[in-house]
Amino acid sequence: MTSTIPAGSDPAPRPKRRTFSPECKLRIVAEYDAAPKNEKGAILRRERLYHSHVKEWRAARDAGALEKLVDKRTSPARPKKPAAEAENEKLRRQVERLEKELARNKAALEVMGKVPMAALRAGTVAG
Repeated sequence: MTSTIPAGSDPAPRPKRRTFSPECKLRIVAEYDAAPKNEKGAILRRERLYHSHVKEWRAARDAGALEKLVDKRTSPARPKKPAAEAENEKLRRQVERLEKELARNKAALEVMGKVPMAALRAGTVAG
């Protein structure tokens, strides 16, 4: 009997990262803070969280930044710059690099131009 699943592939779907809404984060932090000391671990186990999550969310809440409670790793990517602006930045970097290279080449040519003339004057180089 042949298998429809190719050898070496995992039939289980890839797990998805959990996300929490700001309201859910605030609810969990409030529940955690209100719980007696021996109940806090049960809340973390039930929600499958670490204490560091609660600390991070509490700090954001205390800073008054409800929008900071959104997980940066799962939030939408930052908006891209317009194509013209990105091209301008690329060209500015290229111009800066080429100007540095030109200055270095001019300095090298200046040094090389002076060395043979000095050597000719001293009579060490056959001309």
